[in-house]
Amino acid sequence: MNTGGSVGDAEGRSLLFATTHWSVVLAAGDPASPKARAALETLCRTYWYPLYAYLRRIGHAPEDAEDLVQGFFLHLLRREVLHSIQREGGRFRSFLLGTLKHFLSDEKDKAAAQKRGGEHQFISWEQAQAEQRFLREPVDVESADRLFERRWALTLLERAMSRLQEECVANGNAERFVQLKGFVSGEKGELSYAEAAERTGLSLSALKSAILRFRRRYHELIREEVGQTVADPKEIEEELRHLLGLFSAG
Repeated sequence: MNTGGSVGDAEGRSLLFATTHWSVVLAAGDPASPKARAALETLCRTYWYPLYAYLRRIGHAPEDAEDLVQGFFLHLLRREVLHSIQREGGRFRSFLLGTLKHFLSDEKDKAAAQKRGGEHQFISWEQAQAEQRFLREPVDVESADRLFERRWALTLLERAMSRLQEECVANGNAERFVQLKGFVSGEKGELSYAEAAERTGLSLSALKSAILRFRRRYHELIREEVGQTVADPKEIEEELRHLLGLFSAG
């Protein structure tokens, strides 16, 4: 998928990036500051499923994977851990998986002690839904690390689409979004342009213009979501190429 298109002028992009989550965590003079902690919590709540899928793929049972994700995030948000955050190439994706691997290696006893009825639950868990998602993952062709990265990329795309839907609802275009969502994501199914035009009451040319506007905004939102997870705006293009390459590769 092409994610080209401008998010705005240089000043606008700089302002947008200044408020993104991972850059806030890394730029904070005190990583345990409330602002940095809140930013990190938001990222963790957004990207918990790729970690769950990773843990399931390396052999943990569903309940154990749930416990480990919960325990890992609580571990991550402790003051001493926040103070030790390293950039890991500037990408939150790399930092999160690398830190999880250290957590699994170095804190097995602590993880076991936090299982089953720990005092805190970081994520409001829907275990059946999480496990159903995992059971739909490819079985034979995905290593645990690659599955993590693919699920990361899909979560990012889902976030961008959800934000586009919210914007359409706010602008009174909820029904039009429902009709055109498949054209925006590239999964239009059996609906033709002519059928979509009839359903939406638009001419064919107006329909194509509406789809183009939605696609442009969707691509902008994808870039914004990527910007939330890198340390420097210069890294956005490289991260986009990497994540989209996960779907073009065999």
